Amino acid sequence: MQKKFLTNLGLLLFLNLLIKPFWILGIDREVYNVVGAADYGFYITIFNFSFLFNILLDFGITNFNNRNIAQHNYLLNKHFSSIVVLKIVLAAVYIIVTFIIGLIIGYDSTQLKFLGVLAFNQFLISFILYLRSNISGLLLFKTESFLSVLDRIIMIIICGVLLWGNVTKTSFQIEWFIYAQTAAYFLTALIALTIVIRKAAFRKLKWNWPFFVMIIKQSFPFAVLVLLMTFYNRIDSVLIERLLPDPQGEVQVGIYFSAYRLLDATNMIAFLFAVLLLPIFSKMIKLKENVEELVKLAFTILITFSVVVAVGSYFYSYELMDLLYIEHIDESAAVFQYLMSGFVAISITYVFGTLLTANGNLKALNIVAASGMLISFILNFLLIPKLHALGSAYASISAQFVTAIIQVFLVQKVFRFRINYRFLFTVLLFIVGVIAINFFSKEIKLDWEINFILMIIASLIFAFLLKLLNIKSFLSILKEE
Repeated sequence: MQKKFLTNLGLLLFLNLLIKPFWILGIDREVYNVVGAADYGFYITIFNFSFLFNILLDFGITNFNNRNIAQHNYLLNKHFSSIVVLKIVLAAVYIIVTFIIGLIIGYDSTQLKFLGVLAFNQFLISFILYLRSNISGLLLFKTESFLSVLDRIIMIIICGVLLWGNVTKTSFQIEWFIYAQTAAYFLTALIALTIVIRKAAFRKLKWNWPFFVMIIKQSFPFAVLVLLMTFYNRIDSVLIERLLPDPQGEVQVGIYFSAYRLLDATNMIAFLFAVLLLPIFSKMIKLKENVEELVKLAFTILITFSVVVAVGSYFYSYELMDLLYIEHIDESAAVFQYLMSGFVAISITYVFGTLLTANGNLKALNIVAASGMLISFILNFLLIPKLHALGSAYASISAQFVTAIIQVFLVQKVFRFRINYRFLFTVLLFIVGVIAINFFSKEIKLDWEINFILMIIASLIFAFLLKLLNIKSFLSILKEE
C-alpha cells in the first residue's frame, strides 16, 4: 500500500502542481486585482456563505461512500442510482434553506442573485465530489487525478480568454468569474458521470425511500463532522463582513482572502494526501493490515512540506504579498503570516483526521470539530471588531492547532502506535533549523527572490541530512511487489 500511495501521490501532485498554482496565482489573483478588494470581498463573502450549508447537499454521503466503496466494491452497482436521486432531493433542500437564511440575515436582491448562481455551483461541486468518491473508492487513482484538475483547466481557458483575449468591450466583471465556474463544473460533472455510469452498470434512477433513510442514518456522523469543520474553516469571511460596517467589512474580507489565497493553494496540495489516504486506510483497516508505517510516511512528507511553506511564508510575507497584489500590502502581509502558520496544523489533520475517519471514530472527531468551531466563533467575535481581518487569522490558527493536537492524541489512544522519540526530536530539530535558515536567508544581500529560493533549497537539503526525506527509502518502497 505504501507503493500505491507514493506512485499515485506522484501523479496527483504533478497534475495539481501543473494546473492549480496557475489558477490561483494567475487567474484568481488577476481577477482580484482587476475587480478590486471590495468587489472580490463581496463575491467571496457570498461564496463562503453558500459553502456554510454545503452539508445539506451531501449529508456526509461522499466520505461515507468513499470509505464504503473502498471496503466493498460491489456496493457501487447496488447504491449508485438511488444515491443520485437522493443527491437531487438534498440539493432542493439546500437551495431552499440557503435562501431562507440569506433573507433572514438581510441579503439584498443583488446578493441573492449572486447566491442563486453560487448555490447551483455548490451543487455541481458536491455532485462532482460524490462521483469522484466512487472512482477513488475503486482505487482508480489515475482517473481520479485527471478529474481533480479538469474543472480548473476549463476555468483557466474561459477566464484567460475573458481577461486577456480582448474579446469584450468592458473590463472584467466579477459575475463573469462566477459564470465561468458554472460552465467548468457542469462539464466536469458530465464527464465524471459518464465514467461512473460505465463502472456502475447504471440503468435507471431509483426512488427508494427506505434506502434514503438508511443512507442518511449511516452517513449522519460524517455529515455532522463536515458541517462542523466547514463552519470553523469558512465562517471567517462571513463574520468579518457581518461584524464590521460597510464598506469596511467587504474591504477587510478582500484583504483576508488575498492572504488566504496562498493558503488555499498549498491546502489543495495537502488535501491530495487525504484523497489518497482515506480509501487506502479504509482498505487496510478492513484487511487488518498495520497502518503505522504508512501514517509515518505520509506525516513525514507533509510535515516537511508544511513547515518549509509556513515558516518561509512568515519570514517573506511582505515580499510575497507585494509580488501578488497592488493594494493593502501591509495588511495582507500581517494576515498572511498567521494564516500560513496554520498550514502545519491543517497538514497534521489530513493524516491523523483521515485515519480516524477511515477507522470510523466519527463521534470523537465530531467532538473535536465542535471544539474547533466553538473556539473559532468565540475568538472571531472577540477579535474581529478590534483587529479586523488579522483577528480572524488569530482565530483560525488557534482552532486549527487545537483540533490537530487532539487528533494526534486520539490516534495514539486508538491505534497504540509506539512513540518514536527519536523521530519526534528530528521533526523538532527540523522546525528549529528551518526557522534559522529563514533568519539567515533574510540577511543575505541579494534580491529577495534569490534568498527565498536559497532558503527552500537549504531547507530541503537539511531535511535530507536529517533523513526526514530519504530517497533510498522511497526507491525501496517503489520497488516492492
